[in-house]
Amino acid sequence: MKRYFQPIGKDGSSKKPSLSKEDGDENTDQVSEEEKKKEPLKFLTWNANSFLIRVKNNWPEFTKFVSDLDPDVIAVQEVRMPAAGSKGAPKNHGELKDDTSSSREEKKILMRALSTPPFGNYRVWWSLADSKYAGTALFVKKCFQPKKVSFSLDQKASKHEPEGRVILAEFESFRLLNTYVPNNGWKDEETSFQRRRKWDKRMLEFVVQSSDKPLIWCGDLNVSHEEIDVSHPEFFSAAKHNGYVPPNKEDCGQPGFTLAERRRFGGILKEGKLVDAYRLLHKEKDMEGGFSWSGNPIGKYRGKRMRIDYFIVPEALKDRIVACEIHGQGIELEGFYGSDHCPVSLELSETSSSSNQS
Repeated sequence: MKRYFQPIGKDGSSKKPSLSKEDGDENTDQVSEEEKKKEPLKFLTWNANSFLIRVKNNWPEFTKFVSDLDPDVIAVQEVRMPAAGSKGAPKNHGELKDDTSSSREEKKILMRALSTPPFGNYRVWWSLADSKYAGTALFVKKCFQPKKVSFSLDQKASKHEPEGRVILAEFESFRLLNTYVPNNGWKDEETSFQRRRKWDKRMLEFVVQSSDKPLIWCGDLNVSHEEIDVSHPEFFSAAKHNGYVPPNKEDCGQPGFTLAERRRFGGILKEGKLVDAYRLLHKEKDMEGGFSWSGNPIGKYRGKRMRIDYFIVPEALKDRIVACEIHGQGIELEGFYGSDHCPVSLELSETSSSSNQS
């Protein structure tokens, strides 16, 4: 609007990623077999707008929030931590960079924060860009073991999406997709409109091809689907960058609120038989707490807000939605923890064993 992390030692080092229980700390072995069979029911998504900066500046407040909410899964976008690998060498997009003194210090700061409660109770997977840009992370409580974790829409475990924009975790009865969707930008060029069109086309193909198992899709999706999802529809519809007007009328306006993006997003939901969990429960516009992104409190974007962070669930699971909440509010960004996005949560009810079998 980043790929694998394991519990670390006091020196800041981490163990090699593995899905076996041995790579956790000693508490992992104390988790009962019955607990391991359960699946996550409470989820949190947040665009941190630089995870390291949040750790340095906003960690006590965010830690308390996570402790109180106690989510089973935390999906983070815009991590902005570079992938491991020296300059000019191939990168390991699932590991944090630590081959320079500055990167080692940054990694140590981050790892130290993630080793403290409640984050020590989670395993973490990273998907990172080559530089301090984009990237995603997925935290899963150690008592929940994904069957498979991959990092691209192609679902190939060894392949990472460019810029670390995807983490896909497969559990017994559903898949969880964490994405940081590329911003549409302002112009019809390769890194702007064209890139977003290609992404939306791939997402459409992905949701259709993944219909064999329910999909929970979350993250910064960089689109406000309907007028109710922005604070000032007229402002965003008329927005321009340096006076430029795209030749196609459907591409005009604020990135994330163009008619073309909204139409394609609606098509993805329809073809994938997916529903917007928050809007399913919250039918009315909420000018105080109904938006997940807020513009800079200083300048023309003050008070201008959008809902671009989502939990998208299959129609088949909509009756299990207990709650879907946006945890920030107001022009002064209360509950945003230093980011320009606030956390969004989803809670599902448990399902009976007979429902699982069906």
